[in-house]
Amino acid sequence: MPEGDTPMRGSAAPTSPGAWDARSEALLGAPALTPRTGGALDPRTPEEPVDAPPSGIAPAPGEAAAGPQREGDTTTPPRPDADREPPTAPAADGTPRTTTRPGPPDATGPADPGPTGASAPRPRRGTADPVKVLMHRHRELCARAVDPLEIAAGLEAQGFTDRTAARFRHRDVFSLAEELYARVPRGSDTAAPPPPPPRDTDAWALAVLTPGAAAALTGIGLAVTHGPVRLAVGATGTLLLAAALFLAVRRGPFRAPDGGTVPAARLWTAWLLAYAVGGDGLLTQVLSGGPDGPWDLAPGPVLGLALAVAPAAWCARLFANRARRRIADSRGLADFAAGTRPLLLGTVTLQLLALTVLLGLTGFSSGALALGALLLFARLLTVHGFPETATAALAAAGAAEALALASVLAARVPVSGFDVLAAPVRAVVDAWGPGAVPTLVCGAAALGLLAHATTALARASAHATP
Repeated sequence: MPEGDTPMRGSAAPTSPGAWDARSEALLGAPALTPRTGGALDPRTPEEPVDAPPSGIAPAPGEAAAGPQREGDTTTPPRPDADREPPTAPAADGTPRTTTRPGPPDATGPADPGPTGASAPRPRRGTADPVKVLMHRHRELCARAVDPLEIAAGLEAQGFTDRTAARFRHRDVFSLAEELYARVPRGSDTAAPPPPPPRDTDAWALAVLTPGAAAALTGIGLAVTHGPVRLAVGATGTLLLAAALFLAVRRGPFRAPDGGTVPAARLWTAWLLAYAVGGDGLLTQVLSGGPDGPWDLAPGPVLGLALAVAPAAWCARLFANRARRRIADSRGLADFAAGTRPLLLGTVTLQLLALTVLLGLTGFSSGALALGALLLFARLLTVHGFPETATAALAAAGAAEALALASVLAARVPVSGFDVLAAPVRAVVDAWGPGAVPTLVCGAAALGLLAHATTALARASAHATP
């Protein structure tokens, strides 16, 4: 063979000298075209030579790779296959030759990872669909929601923000709620939410008019009667007014969710209304050393407050409907809050203007105006899911008015130092009159509720459908 030529391998290699020609060179590396006599007709499993080791036994480490077949060899090794160990063929000097392949890694050497080796680092398992996990966690909320807005409100009530929604690959809570609503399976037998009764609007409209009607009838009765009859008319009118107020808050926009009221709120509301009628006259007599007999009553402010129930209900309905519409139009919690706060302030201003006009017709009182604002804010917070805060403000205002009366009475105790207890109340009354006490007390409580409402009622969860 000429020097520099590549030795020929495979079953097509010639076995006699002088047979190297162009045809042989063209068959370099080609598989055997004709199987051996008695061999299996399987190009993938050629018959192994007699002196080859059994298939599946790896060659011993250190064996040299098989070189080119030398002249005089009568055994032609089969084509090595990728799935089998190469057979061995004896060399000219009798030493067996083997072509070594990469065997099992040495116990002390590094493992060969290969393209798909088992020693490759396994990828970390993560949640491919984080929304699916959230859907299973809040399945009940998503299943009973009639629209995505309720899901958004429920998530926001549980502390979700737009930043939290970004962890679930959404820009805001509303888009996350839309996907949750779309992905929750809903059977075909799920009934649609029942439409509101056709007479519901008329019913609550009549209900919110009853307090004003009861107060007006009582005022007329008190104006035309005298003596015991007047007292009976006043007692009867008080009961009618209480029943009318109870009916008004049980229907329409002033209706709180089931279990969303605190019983103590009714008691504190009754006390505040009673003080609006006769508190100023009682405080005047207590400061002068009385009471020495009946004190003056002022039913006019209560009549104005009763008449203002109807416009307050309409304003509350307007605010609730506009806020629900803002949820549908907003693209984020910050956007919703920014649009809801001006709406709340505008609704409150409209109601206070209506109350001012009604009080001007029945007998204006700054204390009654502050009380009307306090009752409006308290009812709005109660309707939208914050009854504890509303009750706390009512209790604080009622306790402050009672404390004002009690401090003046306590100053009469013949103990050194007790006379200073009435000093704050006397200073306020001397400067602005007895009506300044309910004005300051109810005004401070109303401002506190307004500050809380601008945050609480600007949340989407406050406007979820009960």
